[in-house]
Amino acid sequence: MSQDTIELRCELAGLRMTEQRRLIARVLQEATDHPDVEQVYSRAIKFDPAISIATVYRTVKLFEESGILEKLEFGDGRARYEDAERDHHDHLIDMQTGEVIEFVDKEIEQLQERIAKRLNYKLLGHRLELYGTKIKNKWKKNE
Repeated sequence: MSQDTIELRCELAGLRMTEQRRLIARVLQEATDHPDVEQVYSRAIKFDPAISIATVYRTVKLFEESGILEKLEFGDGRARYEDAERDHHDHLIDMQTGEVIEFVDKEIEQLQERIAKRLNYKLLGHRLELYGTKIKNKWKKNE
């Protein structure tokens, strides 16, 4: 993960950083999930009740267009966001709960490299999203 904060990268990108933009950057920096704009807004108003949802939408879009945030769409109709500078990882999305689980698997990474090489390509990047539902263990009690 980059040592820089979202706020610092915004400044380095030449974005004008108002106090509300700084707050939104901090909310996104501290997110341990993949928040949508409404979630960012609900977190931000705890610190600045005067912030508007429109300001959050515009700011998130600006951060995305500047390459600071990555927009993720997991098939639930909500655009979610994460720091574009995070270490590479893939996602498993629980279709019942909406939970997004981040993971890294060395075998998957190696397989992708082998496939690209076999097809005579140099792999520059990828995005893997798995969708599923949790399997109930029929051997556990109380299930």
